[in-house]
Amino acid sequence: MHSHDVDYRILGSDIQVLEIELDPQETVIAEAGAMVYMDEAIAFETKMGDGSEPEQGLLGKLFSAGTRLIVGESLFLTHFTHRGAVGKSRVAFSAPYPGTIIPIDLGTMPQGLIVQKDGFLAAARGTKISLHFNQKFGSGLFGGEGFILQKLTGDGKAFVHAGGTIIEKRLHNELLRVDTGCVVAFEPSIDFSVARAGGLKSMIFGGEGLLLATLRGTGRVWIQSMPIKKLIRALAPGGGNAQKESGTVLGGIFGNMLDE
Repeated sequence: MHSHDVDYRILGSDIQVLEIELDPQETVIAEAGAMVYMDEAIAFETKMGDGSEPEQGLLGKLFSAGTRLIVGESLFLTHFTHRGAVGKSRVAFSAPYPGTIIPIDLGTMPQGLIVQKDGFLAAARGTKISLHFNQKFGSGLFGGEGFILQKLTGDGKAFVHAGGTIIEKRLHNELLRVDTGCVVAFEPSIDFSVARAGGLKSMIFGGEGLLLATLRGTGRVWIQSMPIKKLIRALAPGGGNAQKESGTVLGGIFGNMLDE
């Protein structure tokens, strides 16, 4: 089915809000719990599946919902529809952690878009959300983002969220190496794999992890500066930033003694 043609605007800079403007009977789908506010004429319903194939029966819906469980997402998606007869109505969404929201026109991507498992935020109804299995098992086993990713296909707008700042890279038969957790999305024409991060000394003491994601080919790649896993490690007690406020090793020792 053709995707609904929704209008939108993105509000804010660091912790952004996506506001979708719907005409009567238009629908947008979103992750459960992502809604911030909505106008009176907006009605919402939680469903299994993305609604891109309304003819599918119960087994089809269960399969579609089950694929979301495999990638660690909620079993359900929420469908927001403008039920009024005239005018426009708005519904807004935010991501579960600070970062950036980017609009994607899937109509310019006949092969769809590959997205990390927690990158999808919302999309116009008609967008199909399916599984994407990485053909190179080692990429999923050691790459940090899992063997199974999501694939978005359709001809409408989709919205992807990532941590920190998003950088778009256009590769022209090139190779790009990226921290495994920083890959947000890429076009299917890009080959994704992992490679060892230098020699043994660099792998152990370099602080960049044992492996790096390797993206090769021609197409677009989206990279995030602060993936949620890195943010959690930085803020956690005993994490990488735990002693930085003390300024010195001795300062950290005395600081810990005073805390006790």
